[in-house]
Amino acid sequence: MRVRTVLASATVLLQLEAEGRLSLDDTVDTWLPGLVEGHGNDGRRITLRQLLGHTSGIPDYTADPDFRARYLTENGFRRHRYDTFTPRQAVAIALRHAPDFAPGTSWRYSNTNYVIAGMVIEKATGRSYATEITRRLIEPLRLTATSVPVGETEVPRPSSRAYSTFDGSVGEPYDVTDLDPALAAASGAMISDSADLDRFYAALLGGRLLPARQSRELRTTVAIAGTPDVRYGLGLMDRRLSCGVHVWTHTGDILGSTSVAASTSDGRHTLALNFDGDWAGDTTAVLDAEYCGAAGRPARPHN
Repeated sequence: MRVRTVLASATVLLQLEAEGRLSLDDTVDTWLPGLVEGHGNDGRRITLRQLLGHTSGIPDYTADPDFRARYLTENGFRRHRYDTFTPRQAVAIALRHAPDFAPGTSWRYSNTNYVIAGMVIEKATGRSYATEITRRLIEPLRLTATSVPVGETEVPRPSSRAYSTFDGSVGEPYDVTDLDPALAAASGAMISDSADLDRFYAALLGGRLLPARQSRELRTTVAIAGTPDVRYGLGLMDRRLSCGVHVWTHTGDILGSTSVAASTSDGRHTLALNFDGDWAGDTTAVLDAEYCGAAGRPARPHN
């Protein structure tokens, strides 16, 4: 299944901070001078921490009307599903628009933040974000079903297919499995399975991938207006379920696929799943059933 790379990208940047190679309080302009500018956007005022926590105010390139018409409608997707698309193109699309808010003053999810984060990883290491995720996370954890594809348009077999109705309605689905995932770059161009996602969350939240300081940074959250049961950290959400249990989680959406992974704070009780249709709704009922139990009480932890 195709999943988001945001938590993997955040983990790599936090590892680089722990190694003294960068600071999350560095500005975007420190690493990518002149990249974020125009229409009131200013990379000199935006930190890497704000990118990872979606408090930068940089607009989401996937919300741009022209982008959506070209890539996220049936006719557009049919014509452009295999187009080559670069991170700089994504950023340029986002910067056609004014900031959503001043840096650090609010929260709004923007895929552009993680596209830029991937570019920072490349600048800091001299290697692509895909290479760094592979050498730092995929290989050490033996995530054998996980990859960050470059120039590959098919999902490795065996796998399920992915279907979309493009407008979220319950209509005739269209097979959208094959596409160039460069469209999502470091915000979502990853392939994995539920077992590997479980293993990654268990390792990360169990303290195997980050030192204590960076683990605290990962879990330092901000409020999301209108969503009182969810707070956002750095590529990770603290979500309070119906029974009061807190899980650390993140969802991932790309055409034809909705995924979610979750874990208790110690990494001992993990869950990952995927819907192979993007009109299937959210995953709240599944999380409640897993972590709250049938009677609405906290379920017993297990690996």
